[in-house]
Amino acid sequence: MSNKTVAYIGILGVSLFAIAAIVGPLLIEDYSVISQYISESFASNTEYGWYLQYFGYVPSGILIAAFCVFAPKYLPNLKLIKAGFFGLAIFYGLGTILVGLFPCDAGCPTKMIHSSTAQLIHNAAASVTYIFLPICILGIGLGLKKFKTHQRLSQISMALGIISAIFILVLFSNPESGYRGILQRVIETSFITFIISSALNIRNSD
Repeated sequence: MSNKTVAYIGILGVSLFAIAAIVGPLLIEDYSVISQYISESFASNTEYGWYLQYFGYVPSGILIAAFCVFAPKYLPNLKLIKAGFFGLAIFYGLGTILVGLFPCDAGCPTKMIHSSTAQLIHNAAASVTYIFLPICILGIGLGLKKFKTHQRLSQISMALGIISAIFILVLFSNPESGYRGILQRVIETSFITFIISSALNIRNSD
């Protein structure tokens, strides 16, 4: 697989995620991007949730996982970088697939009481993803720091890893915050920006 193909797989993967995250709220009356989770736009009680799941989030997760598996081939051969991307394949790629396959209940409650099995899987996948993604991105940034030709991507990775970690800590400290929607969108934007930055670096690696 060529470097350009791998790059476009990554860009397409996060683009599908972004499109679904933008379109979903537009399909629900009175939905607030400030105070509601992205998952609430395709919760089990939503009319168009199925379409967002199977045409947005699930294929997005598959493409992101594929990108993260192949990406290290076009970056410096370092165990830390490989481990970081394989971690992303598992926690971001597979995590997105699981979140898509198992939608949350109406309102996406964070408390376990009276939650469905799908809700429990959804929450577990999302939580594990948010715990490990900043670590993976920071690890990649630290690995790339050793190579002068990849200093810019290293700096981007470090910055996005730190930003996402800070916002995740804020979100985890109060999952019911009235600003949880915007907090989550900043986190997801950090992840998407990292994937796009990595993909562009790989595309130009001739």
